[in-house]
Amino acid sequence: MKLTSSEFGHNKSIPKKFTCQGEDVSPELNVDQVPDSAQSLALIVEDPDAPGKTFDHWVSYDIPADMRTIPEGATPGTEGANDFGRTGYGGPCPPTGTHRYFFKVFALDERLDLPEGLGKHDVQRAIQDHIVDQAELVGLYEKT
Repeated sequence: MKLTSSEFGHNKSIPKKFTCQGEDVSPELNVDQVPDSAQSLALIVEDPDAPGKTFDHWVSYDIPADMRTIPEGATPGTEGANDFGRTGYGGPCPPTGTHRYFFKVFALDERLDLPEGLGKHDVQRAIQDHIVDQAELVGLYEKT
């Protein structure tokens, strides 16, 4: 599987538009080479450089397996809870320095049919035995 964005490259800067200093909307993501056996996709965006713990920016699951483009600002599936205390996307907003933002997509062999608002750890437990492939895109951001 392959995960890319038309807005930034792997290990490249995420444009301000997609951060707390801009419009705080999710960037367009493109998912390619999804296995035929996939029944759904899950998406997790996290910042491992946050002080104290990995900060969860976006958790989405039960995304249709045939969705190849997740449009800018979209709600692609069932939205989980992020560490901003809400569901949906919350853009990069590092307190200091350059942080790495890991966009991870998982192809699953089933639909999860889980309720909205679950946290990343609950979703990770639910998908762990159902991942048929995965891909990752890393973006960078530093407040100016």
